[in-house]
Amino acid sequence: MIKLFWTAFIRLSLRLLGRPMWLLLLISVSLMSLVYSNGTIIDLPIAVVDMDHTTSSRDLIRSLDTSAKIKVKLYDNSWQAYQDINERKLFAVIMIPRNFEKRLLSGETITIPAYGDASSRLVNGLIQRDLQTIYQQILTNFNTKIMLNNGFSPQQISIILSPIKGQTEALYNAGVSFAAITLPGLLVMLLQHSFLIASTRTNITLNSLPQGKPPKIIFIGSLCGLLPIWLFLSLVLFGLWPWILGYRQLATLPDILMMSLPLLLGTLGLSKLLTECLRHIEMIYLTLAFLTTPVFYLSGTIWPLDAMPLWVQFVSKLLPSTWATNMIAGVNQMGANLSDNWDNIFMILLLGFIYGSLGIFIAALRDGRVRRYFRHRFKHRLH
Repeated sequence: MIKLFWTAFIRLSLRLLGRPMWLLLLISVSLMSLVYSNGTIIDLPIAVVDMDHTTSSRDLIRSLDTSAKIKVKLYDNSWQAYQDINERKLFAVIMIPRNFEKRLLSGETITIPAYGDASSRLVNGLIQRDLQTIYQQILTNFNTKIMLNNGFSPQQISIILSPIKGQTEALYNAGVSFAAITLPGLLVMLLQHSFLIASTRTNITLNSLPQGKPPKIIFIGSLCGLLPIWLFLSLVLFGLWPWILGYRQLATLPDILMMSLPLLLGTLGLSKLLTECLRHIEMIYLTLAFLTTPVFYLSGTIWPLDAMPLWVQFVSKLLPSTWATNMIAGVNQMGANLSDNWDNIFMILLLGFIYGSLGIFIAALRDGRVRRYFRHRFKHRLH
């Protein structure tokens, strides 16, 4: 038995290494990641119409221009700026009002009109955040100078202007913000989808051999022969690739293997069920290709699970990838501990066991083994 297992294991592993079609997954991820190659959006053009022409207004313009995400373009009048924003040459128009410095020195409330292109939420949010930060910095510097001139010490100024010192800690939160982590969720989908195709194809091929079905130990050995290849892919996808793209990388390589192995085992159970439902290799590509996108949306990567209807949440939690996305993205990018994810690992393995058992039952039902079993039990009771 052990010899048959290792023979099947080594034979399939060598076949995959001899024809490394699985490397297409890495090529696909490389092409997909080109959209992230810039890292972030920089040099967003905005118009500034200076109607005050004072030292304070010029300081504000210089502060805006030093921002990494904003590129300032000066305009003499607001009409030309509005014309350019309508023609998509600008993303925002900022008006520095008259008497800006005078009202600032007298402590009056100042309103700086800013008009943004709301068609891009990402760009609009970045500009708005930079504007608020820069304006707050200018006010802090201005208030500091006034208090120094009135005899306050630097320590007193620091206590008055910043009475609370904030400190940022990385915490795991699988709420609405979790929907923004699209790349790790997409990588989970690609890993599951490619492994599901490979394992289902292996199952169907072994079931349709001309000499008949091989022993079950050959099935187990062949399917286990897939695991080293996809465990290596998981290290590349969840370990090497986030590091190349500059993502937060919090999980160690052993942690990645600990999270990837349950996903692959759960997918093996699902592949057994799909094998008995599809029965033909060509059906794999006619069905699974159309299921990846719905599964991706149901995983909670694009939209948080809590915002879905209850029956959609139920369907989502029947998929191993949903639990795997929550676990892998949570540990690797969001600061969760692996010890806090045993429930995710348990659910993935439980779903794999349930799907595998259903597949075995369907196979036994199709082969007549279930009917023969109950017939034998019925005859035994009669005697």
